[in-house]
Amino acid sequence: MTIATQELASQELKYLGAYGEDTLRQVRQLMREDRLGSLLAGRYGQAHEIRNDKALYQYVQELKNEFLRNAEPINKVFFDNKIHVISQALGMHTAFSRVQGGKLKAKHEIKVATLFKNVPLEFLKMIAVHELAHIKEKQHDKPFYKLCTYMEPHYHQYEFDVRLYLTHIEAGGNRLWDGPDQDLAAPQRPATGGR
Repeated sequence: MTIATQELASQELKYLGAYGEDTLRQVRQLMREDRLGSLLAGRYGQAHEIRNDKALYQYVQELKNEFLRNAEPINKVFFDNKIHVISQALGMHTAFSRVQGGKLKAKHEIKVATLFKNVPLEFLKMIAVHELAHIKEKQHDKPFYKLCTYMEPHYHQYEFDVRLYLTHIEAGGNRLWDGPDQDLAAPQRPATGGR
């Protein structure tokens, strides 16, 4: 393979850069056969029904209450249609402190790319779990991923499938779970990591 061909192949699969060559070869084969979209559509059902910020906040709060009961509270959760453009991410966790009555209070916000408005619940759960894990674990390290898989045992599979979906869209494939609220701009090289 020439250097130019290698560069083209890596650009084509930019969301899958951390995966081995055998996996990439299989993905390329699925793309050549135009089967990547149908594989994902067959693996997952319909899009979830969480369409607004209030419902998203409730969903993330329920996950937090189930798995991170003693963690600091989440003050705001919302869909953000600019997140992938600004930060090249699919979600973001931000924490900031304010002085309130002589005490320092931490505030936590979670932003989720609008891409996740019209996807299967498994994809939304993956990004919600990822951003919730950042409340306790700041770095993408072993304890962080252990916490992600504690909250969602299939976390790594869902993350991989989100990356496959982004690859499918980037290659010109149709949005599999399209709906009226779908963010029409394709994401710009997001990573699943938040801040």
